[in-house]
Amino acid sequence: MLEIGTVDHDRFRILVCIDGSEESYRGLRYAAKLGSGIDADICLLYVRAIDQGLRSGGLQVRVARENMLDWGLELPGINYLKEGINVLAELGVMGEGWTSESFHTDVEGDPLGDNKIVYRNAGDKKIILKLKTADNIAHGILDQWEIGEYDLIILGASERWRGGRLASFWDPEVAEHVATKAPCSVLVARGLTEGHGHLICTDGSDISIEAVKQDALLASRCDCPITLMSVATTAEGEAASQEAVAKAKAVLKEMKVKVVETIVKVGDPVEQIIETGPDYSLIVVSESEKSGLERLIKGSVAYKIMQKAYNSVLVVR
Repeated sequence: MLEIGTVDHDRFRILVCIDGSEESYRGLRYAAKLGSGIDADICLLYVRAIDQGLRSGGLQVRVARENMLDWGLELPGINYLKEGINVLAELGVMGEGWTSESFHTDVEGDPLGDNKIVYRNAGDKKIILKLKTADNIAHGILDQWEIGEYDLIILGASERWRGGRLASFWDPEVAEHVATKAPCSVLVARGLTEGHGHLICTDGSDISIEAVKQDALLASRCDCPITLMSVATTAEGEAASQEAVAKAKAVLKEMKVKVVETIVKVGDPVEQIIETGPDYSLIVVSESEKSGLERLIKGSVAYKIMQKAYNSVLVVR
């Protein structure tokens, strides 16, 4: 058994960012399905600003000794994390026989600091609650990735905190920054529902085919049907798009993954994909080959889809 704090690279690790919005809990429900196997761990993360006007009053000693769910729901983020545990219990992810262990890390200038509870079952599956301080949400999420090296980050596209001290998860300073900088795949949940399948977009390039393979593995974790889509910008390019979906379908056939449908359309790729997307649980797009800076300055099809889509978008990396 690994010591707590080390990373087991043989496990599938999901980081779910919780802010109390319905979208964040939709993302958690999807994570529960993806992470239902014994090889998967789920971390629920709430990021708050340093201090937030908290009074110390011996709080540092208290949090170092107690389970953070015992502090009271008036403290920032605890009620959201507790609701997350309730959701997992309702879904049957957590049951009897789980052990728990609490951890506290001091943070300068903040009486609450960083805190987490690690729940384990007999099969060594872990559910982690993490209450983290940071100067902003994006930095807190990315810092947490460095600690856990997660395979997938899920963000709810909520409007909570807009105009407040902390930005919304969907504020470009948060979601786009995380999706640009995170070393793993990022799912922005927007009206996320299970059972409608993954719409995987491909252009036949090597990086696109790699994204197809990665999402096929992800979709297999929740028995999600797969549809392949390619868009030609002109009628002359339609044959190449047909080849792109055929190539992706052949790759998945070798992986013994069934493709329920292939779609080829002509027009603006962003518009065509966005219009098709609502029929599926999520749209899957591949990471651009451009650097992070180039993506932010010039944009890309993947990021325009993430910004404008009506439903959830997974950027595969």
